[in-house]
Amino acid sequence: MPRLFTGIEIPAAIGQQLSMLRGGLPGARWIDVENYHITLRFLGDIDDATAHEAASALARIRRPAFDLRFTGLSSFGGRKPRAVVAESATPQALLDLQAEQERLMQRIGLPPEGRKYIPHVTLARLRTSSSRDVADYLAARGLFRTPDFAVTRFALYSSRASTGGGPYVVEQGYPLG
Repeated sequence: MPRLFTGIEIPAAIGQQLSMLRGGLPGARWIDVENYHITLRFLGDIDDATAHEAASALARIRRPAFDLRFTGLSSFGGRKPRAVVAESATPQALLDLQAEQERLMQRIGLPPEGRKYIPHVTLARLRTSSSRDVADYLAARGLFRTPDFAVTRFALYSSRASTGGGPYVVEQGYPLG
C-alpha cells in the first residue's frame, strides 16, 4: 500500500534559502532540502485502487497558477515543540486548491482531514529541544522572508514510513494555469 499525499514543490533557489536556516538548535533533526514541500492533502496508506482513483480525481483539477512566498518561521507543538516550520503566505488560490483537493478526496471515500490547514514547510523535527531553545532560535531568525515564487503545478507524492520524513517521490505532477 502506498503512503500518498499531495503537495507543492519548492524551487531550488527557495530551498537553498530555507537550508541556510539549518543549525543552531540543539536536538533538531533537519529535513533534507530535497524533501522540502508544502503539503496540500495527506491521503495516507491507501490501496492501489484508491490511489488510482485519487490520481484520476486530481487530474480533473483546473486552477490558475499563483505566486507564493514564505513569510516567517514558527514551531508546532506549543509548550512541547515538535517541529520548526517556515510559514507560507496564504493566498486565496492556495486555499481554494487545498479545499478542492479535500472535497475530491472525501468524494472518493477518504476521511476528512482532522486538522486546520496551515501551509508550511517543515524544516526540522524536534524531540529533545526545549521550548526555550526553540524560542531563542525563532527570535534570532524571526525576520526570515523569501521572494515570491510561481506555483505552476502541484504533485502527488509517495513516501515510505520512516522517521523524520522522506524520501519523498513525485509520482505525478498536475499543471496549474
